[in-house]
Amino acid sequence: MSNISATWTKLASSERLGRSSQSLSVLGSRAWVFGGELVPRQPVDNRLDVIELSSGQESAAAATTLEAPATAPIPRVGLATAALKGALYLFSGRGGPAMAPIEEKGGIWRYTPSQSLWELIEPADPDAPHPCSRSYHAMTSDGSDNIYVHAGCPEKGRLSDVWSFNVESRTWTELPAAPPPPRGGTSITVSGGKLYRMNGFDGKSELGGAIDVLDLAARTWSTIPFKPDGIQGPEPRSVGALLAVKVKGKDSLVTLFGERDPSSLGHAGAGRMLGDVWLFDLGRQEWTKVEPRGDAPLPRGWFGADVAAGDDGEHDAVIVHGGLAEDNSRLGDVWELRLD
Repeated sequence: MSNISATWTKLASSERLGRSSQSLSVLGSRAWVFGGELVPRQPVDNRLDVIELSSGQESAAAATTLEAPATAPIPRVGLATAALKGALYLFSGRGGPAMAPIEEKGGIWRYTPSQSLWELIEPADPDAPHPCSRSYHAMTSDGSDNIYVHAGCPEKGRLSDVWSFNVESRTWTELPAAPPPPRGGTSITVSGGKLYRMNGFDGKSELGGAIDVLDLAARTWSTIPFKPDGIQGPEPRSVGALLAVKVKGKDSLVTLFGERDPSSLGHAGAGRMLGDVWLFDLGRQEWTKVEPRGDAPLPRGWFGADVAAGDDGEHDAVIVHGGLAEDNSRLGDVWELRLD
């Protein structure tokens, strides 16, 4: 896709927003942040932070913190959220004194902003199969009735499984597992009836060079290979982002940032971070490296990101928050990337 112009705009920054391994999801003109850590293995509290996106520029009033109601998820890191039907859905993560995967027996938390209400949505059949608890997994929605959960780290090892949760029937369905190897820190998104998966960490190295595609109707996987040299395609990475966007009315994917080489300290330290942005034209199946104008966020991994739909239906924006910088500091900034 040629002649793509892009601009970064800083929307907010605060000490309160400083964290990594959190989640961010966009509902309408607001981004909702939950969880994460400022100090390794010490989850922040269970309050939601809300960023107003409509101002389009940095403002001290752009971010607010909501008090947690009596019923709310416990503090956690390595969680995942997705937005669907005016609500925020959250699954698993690590927390508690042992910082173990939080077991909620297939339950998925729903936050409804219009009611300021958290609810643990339990499966309709408590004895039916459901995904195990995990952290550093990936989650997305189809914009209709389904939430998708993929991979991540259980108590030991890594996973390749894919599950869908129908929010109307409250049922889990296990879909075909993704191509190996099992991984954490991977990224997924849905576009045009297909689930796309990229990158991750298999315990030894960062993964790349392929977009794995699950046809949700046929329940079959295929793979789009590419050269991950940073010239023809993005380098291997984990704890980055993959998002479905519209650019000039075309369905595309954006991948950005992430960790290129793991730290010897694991989750307690930072490896080499990337600050690049890549756009994949789904029609032409071709990568373009995007070179945004103006100031740009620092390279990072372990951050939160989602898409803010454009008013014209032709151009979407990418929202990025926080994460871990290469100097091992936790970032508290919020940025918007406009693609035209």
